[in-house]
Amino acid sequence: MKQLNVRSVAHIAGATLDDVRIRPYGTTDRDRLVRMSARVSTASLYTRFFSGTPRIPDHYLAAMDRLDHWDREAMVGLVDGEMVGIAEYVRDVRAPGHAEIAVLVADPWQRRGLGSRLVGYLTQLAARRGITEFGADVILSNRCALLFVRNGWPAARSRTEEGAARFHLPLTTPCP
Repeated sequence: MKQLNVRSVAHIAGATLDDVRIRPYGTTDRDRLVRMSARVSTASLYTRFFSGTPRIPDHYLAAMDRLDHWDREAMVGLVDGEMVGIAEYVRDVRAPGHAEIAVLVADPWQRRGLGSRLVGYLTQLAARRGITEFGADVILSNRCALLFVRNGWPAARSRTEEGAARFHLPLTTPCP
């Protein structure tokens, strides 16, 4: 397992959720996202990207450079100017009311409510833009994410495919 860079975590270790600034991903955030890799374990990267990777993949960085802030949106959490979490949706062009959602939170910030807060803001934006349902794939070993989905969307439907739960999350039910 990858060791987290203690020096990069130290300045945010004492921060609370109230210290997190949440805003849309911007054109100057690429370097922040790259630096966030130092605060994300390989296990967390695996649960987000479904493959073994030592850092946030280049293809994902390139995709973030192509956000249009309508069909593809991302919200980030920042502490002292450093990214500690990101949540994104990508609208399905064939079904404009549907979008895929994904979340990545730096390990020191997991289980502190940051993912919920990011998803809450992202859900509000998506609903205003005509999205009525999120789709999400969650690896079955990611118990925290499974619990988050079950608590945030009690009406969620899922099916299991290739070691992951495939969820349909109606936006009519508010997220935590």
